[in-house]
Amino acid sequence: MSIKPPALFNSLTRKVEPLSPQAPPNLQVYACGPTVYDHPHIGNFRYFVWVDILHRFLRWKGYDVELVMNLTDVDDKIIARAMETGSSLAELTGRFIDSFDRGLETLRILPAAAYPRATEHIDEMVSLIERLLDGGHAYVVDGNVFFRVESFADYGRLARLQPDEMQTTERVATDEFGKEDPRDFALWKAARANEPSWPAPFGDGRPGWHLECSAMSMQFFGETFDVHLGGADLMFPHHENEIAQSEAATGKQFVRHWMHCQHLIVDGTKMSKSLGNFRTLEQLADEGCDPVAIRYLLASVHYRRQLNLNAAALEQAHASVQRLRDTSRRLDEEITRASTPATLDGESAVANGAAAEVALQRAQEGFAAALDDDLNTAGALGHLFTFVRELNAAFDAGHVALSALEKTRSWFESIDEVLGIFAAESVSKTIEVDGATLVATGPPIDAALCDRVLERLVARRRRDFERADALRDELTAAGIEVEDTPDGGRWKRHGPTTAE
Repeated sequence: MSIKPPALFNSLTRKVEPLSPQAPPNLQVYACGPTVYDHPHIGNFRYFVWVDILHRFLRWKGYDVELVMNLTDVDDKIIARAMETGSSLAELTGRFIDSFDRGLETLRILPAAAYPRATEHIDEMVSLIERLLDGGHAYVVDGNVFFRVESFADYGRLARLQPDEMQTTERVATDEFGKEDPRDFALWKAARANEPSWPAPFGDGRPGWHLECSAMSMQFFGETFDVHLGGADLMFPHHENEIAQSEAATGKQFVRHWMHCQHLIVDGTKMSKSLGNFRTLEQLADEGCDPVAIRYLLASVHYRRQLNLNAAALEQAHASVQRLRDTSRRLDEEITRASTPATLDGESAVANGAAAEVALQRAQEGFAAALDDDLNTAGALGHLFTFVRELNAAFDAGHVALSALEKTRSWFESIDEVLGIFAAESVSKTIEVDGATLVATGPPIDAALCDRVLERLVARRRRDFERADALRDELTAAGIEVEDTPDGGRWKRHGPTTAE
């Protein structure tokens, strides 16, 4: 089966162009992963959710995607943090890799095929350096090995920079002195006292940051592969240096399609610990943010636009996710109802079913077209919510034929393979009251809030409406809305908690 390739922006050509893998339907995707010296913050997860949406979408299209995401577990920042905390390299990075893994699970991010660690591929890095030395593209100074930028004529092609625009960045400011050219960058750093090092023919030491991704991606995919992903801040110098060292060593095109994701900002300002707006996923969850709503927010803006995180955006994301959950639940109820013919008005069901199917067809086409157009998640969600509005209008107008309902359920399940936001995590609590069993259900919430929901059920059962109303107000202030049913109740989370 042939696959219609999506059109995706290629950072190398600065054009939206059809994806063109070497051996479709096989598709090789390498994503720069975290540098594990601290807990990942919510800005990091904007990138990881984008990688996940792209991964899911390409699978949804029919590609056999092999996604590899590296873990940088040795570099200057990591070594400094390990020395500061008195931890070994393995202890420090292991702790933050566990934190990263928890975040992936919380945000429903599908696992990559592999998460190679830099320290596991030192031999491949040494071999790559030897190729560069043999080709005259690298040189040794006091045990340090530097890439000779002047030897690679196309340097600057990805970032579109001229030589006088290529400034040293904070990430590479610790490169040693002795370089032939200020633009040259470290492939290997000579061993220092009390720092981790590995043996190499040119002297014991450790790899430079840029070298790691070239060696690991080529180890998994070969000297040329299909797609390389990263944050916009990695375009220069990291990805520029990857291209230079890889193509200088092999003489072949390194990557066919480059893609970069823009940053997340907080209230219009760059996220920074010094500004006090540095937020982790755990912090947001502790404040009552629904992880699915966080995922929704991170996916709701086109990946090439900055995303602004603020209270209003989080509140809107919670409302949007709740609307999808309400519609999904109502759809299930209508399917149950429609499966009992005696309850249906035949003519009304057929008419409403026809209208729903027309709306569904329009939504299906629009959703797929938006994602095919440079992974336009904002446009795709727009088509989804237009359909949700039309579907609820059909429900309000009367019953909908079972065939239309089942097609809708099938489509919701299909697109959630891309979005990962429909299936609601749900917990159920029961309580015995005067011989009756009452049930309350809803998304995971703090245990104390769940106790308040159950306490309110007891108060209502015993007709203590004053107490029940007081508990409702308390829950509402905490961002929890309760809905009464004949068997108990449901709770919803409408946004971050305001309770202390």
